Amino acid sequence: MTLLFVTSSYTVSAQEKVKTVFEFAKLPYAYNALEPYIDSTTMRIHYSKHHRAYYDNFLKAVAGTDYEYQTLNEIFANISKAPAAVRNMGGGYYNHTLFWANLALTPGVPSSELKNAIETRFVSIDAFKEAFNKAATGVFGSGWAWLILTSEGKLEIISTPNQDNPLMDVVPVKGMPLVTLDVWEHAYYLKYQNKRADYINAFWSVVNWNEVSKRYENATQIKK
Repeated sequence: MTLLFVTSSYTVSAQEKVKTVFEFAKLPYAYNALEPYIDSTTMRIHYSKHHRAYYDNFLKAVAGTDYEYQTLNEIFANISKAPAAVRNMGGGYYNHTLFWANLALTPGVPSSELKNAIETRFVSIDAFKEAFNKAATGVFGSGWAWLILTSEGKLEIISTPNQDNPLMDVVPVKGMPLVTLDVWEHAYYLKYQNKRADYINAFWSVVNWNEVSKRYENATQIKK
């Protein structure tokens, strides 16, 4: 599943607007598929309770508004003008969808193009992981860590609070998400308790590099 945006496109005719179809994507693996790195109980609750609640509440937040006729990308581009519920629930819906696609039991390796880009920007894959881990560990409270491709074509590591993401106009550095890690406590507390660093280290054993490489390829093509 190659994921850049999680809503289908929409068309607007001269006569009427067509509502955007916001889909709740199926988890691309079994709940226990990522053990021992992510346990099945956490996965089940995280996906079927937390993620589902963000999705359901996002649909309620946009119902009867113009947001029903926009893609998530368009909503996020002007999220500073949106109600808090649209920002928080829409972010939670999108971020989690990206996160699930970000994971795989067989992580693979970065494509040669992505590997070269990472090494050019961060010197080495290990140095990149160290910088990413630092960003994830440094999130105060709840939030996310990201590897993004900026509009200038530069790889950057950023973090966002709560359910914000790099597509939103409220973040200091915007860009196309490539890798993301959920560092809300509900993502790891049942297994790792307060040991966020252990969870972050385990994350690298289940990163879906094939998916991330496809995102990078698509993002660079969009820029061209």
